[in-house]
Amino acid sequence: MLLDPAPRGLGVLDAVYRISALARHNLIIRLRDPGQIISYVVMPMVLMLVLKPLYVRAMDGGATQIATGLMVMFSVFAISMAGNSILSERTWRTWDRLRTSRAPAPELLIGKTLPLFVVMVAQQSILLVYGCLAIGLPVPPSPLLVLAAIVIWAFALLSIGAALATLVRSHGELSVISDVGALTLSSLGGALVPLSIMPDWAQAAAHISPGYYALEMMQAAVRADVAGVVPPAAVLLALGLLAGVFAARRLARGWGRGGLL
Repeated sequence: MLLDPAPRGLGVLDAVYRISALARHNLIIRLRDPGQIISYVVMPMVLMLVLKPLYVRAMDGGATQIATGLMVMFSVFAISMAGNSILSERTWRTWDRLRTSRAPAPELLIGKTLPLFVVMVAQQSILLVYGCLAIGLPVPPSPLLVLAAIVIWAFALLSIGAALATLVRSHGELSVISDVGALTLSSLGGALVPLSIMPDWAQAAAHISPGYYALEMMQAAVRADVAGVVPPAAVLLALGLLAGVFAARRLARGWGRGGLL
């Protein structure tokens, strides 16, 4: 089994060994079929170029709005990527084998989602650089602040995807929920249309959308506004932790076994 060669100890190094073994395995699987990753990088690039004239003429800071909005919108599709990463193990009837290894549920979740985490950070970074070079997004005065915002958003999204994978029973269910949810949450959060010109009901409902907090955090990070980053970052961190703990508990107690499908 994948994790059998690990030392029998229970220390940090042993946990790192098991997580890295899982992460390498899942990275290989992801790299063998990179189409989804490529599409989530190329599509927002194309849309940035097409929509840039409209946003620049319609509002001040239009380049920032369209760049950060599409970054948030296309990153939300990582929910389905994270969910499919776990759900595939159930479909292949290999999830129970992983559960009988020495790796506890939190390690399994980290090992499954770590490659996607790296992919997400890379995707967001590429789109940010592209926005600066191609559509006139102002160069962020504090790149580390922007990187921190990207990391927090990736953590929240992948935790939500992992939690969702423990609830659905098929790839069809996951696809419907994640695709419709991604479009709804990102649009409602102001990723496509600025919140200020949306209907009153949409402006009120936006505060329940993770996309709203992600966009607020990302735009504040691009401006190097630390005070503006902290509140939405705290909300997303709390959401990510709750979703991650929920997913780990579900898997540890037996939910999500291959036999349930």
